[in-house]
Amino acid sequence: ILLPLLFLATLSPTPSLCYISPAATRVQQGSTGTSDYRTYIVLVDPPPSSAGEVGHRRWYETFLPSSHIGESGEPRLLHTYTEVFSGFTARLTDAELDEMAKKPGFVRAFPDRMLQLMTTHTPEFLGLRSGTGFWSDTRYGKGVIVGLLDSGIYAAHPSIGLLDTGIYATHPSFNDHGVPPPPARWKGSCKAARCNNKLIGAKSFIKGVDSGDEEGHGTHTSSTAAGNFVTGASYHGVGKGTAAGIAPSAHIAMYKVCDSRGCEESAVLAGLEEAIKDGVDVLSFSLGGTMSPIYDQDPIAIGAFSAMSKGILMVCAAGNDGPDLFSVTNVAPWLLTVAAGSVDRSFGAGVNLGNGKIIDGEALTQKASPSSKSHPLVYSEERRYCNYSDDSGITGKILVCENTKSETQQSNVRRIVGAGASGVVLFNDEISGYTTIVQDYNSSVVQVTASDGGILKAYAASSKSSFVASLTYNNTLFGVRPAPVVPFFSSRGPSFTNLNILKPDILAPGLNILAAWPPSTASGQGPFNIISGTSMATPHVSGVAALIKSIHPDWSPAAIKSAILTTSDIVNSTGGSILDEQHRKARVFDTGAGHVNPARAADPGLVYDLSVTEYAGYICWFLGDSGLATIVRNSSLTCGKLPKVQHAQLNYPTITVLVSSTPFTVNRTVTNVGPADSTFKAKVDVPRPLTVRVSPETLSFSKAGEKKTFSMSVSGDLGKEVLYVEGSLSWVSERHVVRSPIVALPASSP
Repeated sequence: ILLPLLFLATLSPTPSLCYISPAATRVQQGSTGTSDYRTYIVLVDPPPSSAGEVGHRRWYETFLPSSHIGESGEPRLLHTYTEVFSGFTARLTDAELDEMAKKPGFVRAFPDRMLQLMTTHTPEFLGLRSGTGFWSDTRYGKGVIVGLLDSGIYAAHPSIGLLDTGIYATHPSFNDHGVPPPPARWKGSCKAARCNNKLIGAKSFIKGVDSGDEEGHGTHTSSTAAGNFVTGASYHGVGKGTAAGIAPSAHIAMYKVCDSRGCEESAVLAGLEEAIKDGVDVLSFSLGGTMSPIYDQDPIAIGAFSAMSKGILMVCAAGNDGPDLFSVTNVAPWLLTVAAGSVDRSFGAGVNLGNGKIIDGEALTQKASPSSKSHPLVYSEERRYCNYSDDSGITGKILVCENTKSETQQSNVRRIVGAGASGVVLFNDEISGYTTIVQDYNSSVVQVTASDGGILKAYAASSKSSFVASLTYNNTLFGVRPAPVVPFFSSRGPSFTNLNILKPDILAPGLNILAAWPPSTASGQGPFNIISGTSMATPHVSGVAALIKSIHPDWSPAAIKSAILTTSDIVNSTGGSILDEQHRKARVFDTGAGHVNPARAADPGLVYDLSVTEYAGYICWFLGDSGLATIVRNSSLTCGKLPKVQHAQLNYPTITVLVSSTPFTVNRTVTNVGPADSTFKAKVDVPRPLTVRVSPETLSFSKAGEKKTFSMSVSGDLGKEVLYVEGSLSWVSERHVVRSPIVALPASSP
């Protein structure tokens, strides 16, 4: 119901409509024993004359009241930035910030915020098979550098850069067998327990902490993106096979920006700054949080624009706040935003009821020789969450409980089984539906869906004497249908900022993903672990981007993004529509353009490209001169000289329009990246309320790199009750189908 009321806000370029004051953000307090000092990210003009890093630092210091804080002697200046933007992070009081704001060259300041962290089979699920086809053609991503902003790498895993929790560098996923030395353009360094041709970069931006991974998140994401082949990988025997990242021959650079508390935005920016200087090709960003919905109020979006302008594609997590609409994060159009989906693998287990019915479930802890003996099945509404304080009366019984996914319940379940219960069956809550996030209870536990939980509750409550059950274990099952399914936690669009830019962009595997893990952490033991989240989906797409970059090194970030979106799958393994966690047809705001298809993405036929100048024209229309100065930082680009690009006219590979009975026309330009002589015909698939006309209906190309522009008019009366409708425009040739979703929203509220 709220959706139509927000459409009017998207029609105006005035940023104040969505302004979020600093008081509304989470502020990182100072550590001097007083709350007077806060950490601020400060943007300033570049130095009056060209200067190196030393000159920039001296310029930044002129804005500070002193170099150190009072009696504590702590330095004020924490980070300096020249690549993501011109500015620094410093410790200031509110009064000091007010004085700083009066100085010539000051642009704006943001309170530092704390962001949150959001395999053996997934390459095969994505159509990647060793020694054959597309994977072999791309040489597994050789020569590409993938950077990750994360929590570090436990000193053992084209280049991929990661901002994350660190990396466990000595893990076998990070051996460099078959990986050539990094390209000459690489300028970075590696500070880890083991550095080699695979792990070429590892740095920490957490004070007093090395690049190792105490959390596991960074090791998991980096091995998912670009881990090398490891035979015999499994999680305590389940999911057994050969583990590999999506780009197993690409280089990895880890930028540790998170620890157990989360990720300070200032540290994330410092990692992003370093990744740009080092020369990564792809940046994987599995983080999210309470970011501002306005691009020039979001330091991460500003820094990412700088990365994009230097040819770096930044792949970001959509967030884990689903299934609510408007929960998506990382929404700037120059970011590639990834939602999570399931794969066709299950860690099979079953509940065999006394009436002959079998309930299929999953279990991470599998018994090799389970007893076939049946036991009484018990469900208590009073103890529905397994909150049994008294262990008497549970011996020899199988207890049915609702899964809260909490550590307290995990502890209770382990205690209950240890106290003599024959097993526990945990069913999903209604919100989770058919999404089962497997957890290791190290005991006789089977997890089932919400629907099957209802069957079990009814059976256990029946008055018949045969309400008994036994548990069975089927190890790892492949070919499970339907797949993919969008899990409940994956954040949904549309974006509050801009309804005319479809977010998330793409769907990728993110449920129950097996990847590398440190030997011992608070949340699990290695060498492999199975976890879920859009954090897991993001490095899959980062790896796909690295594969594309390896065979198309001259493609822009926008071209790679377009290729991934326009070739994605819109059907599941049964040939039907992709479903959500309730097994309803998933919305375009759940999946974006569709599910990533790596092989097709490498040969898209046409791409919707975007240059820095085109983005600048869009920023001018949306945010004006101040937004352009803050984000683009190019003195040769001014709003007075740039054509203004409205939301719907941005050359984005998906098309979202506000419609009424009066036709609204959008324009797009496509570039031929397929055979020189190619002809594409328009195919429109939209529901009856819409009328869509494309002109011209045929695009004929005579050379590679040739551009063609077309227009598409959309009209229709959606009625008062319809929030949106979706369809598609496909350009079809003999070899290619280039598909763009069409999302039509009512132009005004009822």
